[in-house]
Amino acid sequence: MESQKSKLTRTQSSLLRSPTVRSSIHSLSSIADAAEDEEEEKPHRPRRHQPHRRHHPLRHLLLLPLPFAVVSFLFFYLRGDSPLFANLLLLSALASVASIAAFRSTLFRQGATAAVRRASSVDWFIGSGERKERRAGGRIVREGIEFYSNGDYYEGEFHKGRCNGSGVYNFFGKGRYEGDWVDGKYDGYGIESWAKGSRYRGQYRQGLRHGYGMYKFYSGDSYAGEWVGGQSHGVGAQTCSDGSCYFGEFKCGVKHGLGYYHFRNGDKYAGEYFADKMHGFGVYHFANGHCYEGSWHEGRKQGFGMYTFRNGDARCGDWDSGVLNSPVLPSDPAVQRAVQATRKAAENAMLVPRVDAQVNRVVAAANRAATAARVAAVKAVQNRIDGKFCDTDV
Repeated sequence: MESQKSKLTRTQSSLLRSPTVRSSIHSLSSIADAAEDEEEEKPHRPRRHQPHRRHHPLRHLLLLPLPFAVVSFLFFYLRGDSPLFANLLLLSALASVASIAAFRSTLFRQGATAAVRRASSVDWFIGSGERKERRAGGRIVREGIEFYSNGDYYEGEFHKGRCNGSGVYNFFGKGRYEGDWVDGKYDGYGIESWAKGSRYRGQYRQGLRHGYGMYKFYSGDSYAGEWVGGQSHGVGAQTCSDGSCYFGEFKCGVKHGLGYYHFRNGDKYAGEYFADKMHGFGVYHFANGHCYEGSWHEGRKQGFGMYTFRNGDARCGDWDSGVLNSPVLPSDPAVQRAVQATRKAAENAMLVPRVDAQVNRVVAAANRAATAARVAAVKAVQNRIDGKFCDTDV
């Protein structure tokens, strides 16, 4: 890891400004420089300060006259010559001794003062001093703001220089996204809101709607169900503002597979769909009581089927583009097979499992993720006001 490779450094702690801590420093001293590299690998504990004494060349110069004075005194004293000169030498020696004693006392006081100045508590942390300055009160600043050339901007959490965690992305004049991020893309739960009024709440994967979710269009239409790659895909329910609704299977954003459709005029269809149109076998109940059971092709009656009126009369045969071309009796085997296949397809369409519970749970999770994203955005703005910069390297 990057943090493990970085070297330990030390900086002066702000605790030195405290009177309580300053009073305890007189008994402490800095660790010897020669042992610092070795000790950085071990747990650090406070140690008793050993008095540090400076070696001054002047002290040795003051000691030079002392031996000469002693030797001269002994020489003249034993010879009995020049008592006056000997007495002068004796006084000179005594003066040298007094000077040395006074100088040593001065050095001791200076050394004690310097030791107090050098004694300072140490803060240890992983990384460089520059990284230390980007922390706020010892806490890594993850929330920040990033602006883009097209007018968009992001407010929220960062990781390794990219949008990660919770955050809000504002599209310039168009809308916004609030929710989870992974490596600079929507990933997890979130909410998309657009300027015209459209809104999506649900799951994402790598920047696309994926999983369960609900999209409400500004026109009033809505879709709630499964999503794959940004499109409705799987099982879902589509509701239109005109009152019509469809529940069933989707593929690549359109009705495809088995489904049930309730039209705004009261008509109902249950059966097979292909590319957003009734295609295959299906039962169509008209609002006036009529019913068609048979095969379909791109939304029109095509192939064998039976049309039953509300009074019980029936017209059977081969249909072409919604028109009966070859009438046959209801007992015709081809008609019977088509009717049986149609009723089976309608029954299967009505048995498609509902996904309302899954969608509701995901929508609730998306609401929570959006709330967390808004909180992160507020922190990012506050950090900018306080002059704190996001540490995008962590």
